[in-house]
Amino acid sequence: VQLQASGGGLVQVGGSLRLSCTASGSIFSGDVRGWYRQAPGKQHELVALMGSDGSTNYLDSVKGRFTISRDNAKNTVYLQMNSLKPEDTAVYYCVFGRTWGQGTQVTVSS
Repeated sequence: VQLQASGGGLVQVGGSLRLSCTASGSIFSGDVRGWYRQAPGKQHELVALMGSDGSTNYLDSVKGRFTISRDNAKNTVYLQMNSLKPEDTAVYYCVFGRTWGQGTQVTVSS
């Protein structure tokens, strides 16, 4: 399985970005899919997860601002990020089960 993430970039405080991550290869539709992030000098942290049943789990600091969704037919998981803050600046990694993508940089400027 290979994961290709896209949608990162530079945005001003309060702006929005939508990250996408598409998988190729042998995909298990029952996988938990999600997003982690790593800010400079910090450890990875879970941002959002979505189970195959649609259940979700979010980092407290992003609740109400970020929304995770998935399209199993397209083998894609999304992360809609609204009301972005400087502390959201990080490299964001998508995850399908135990497989990690390469990361996409999100920078929020104040």
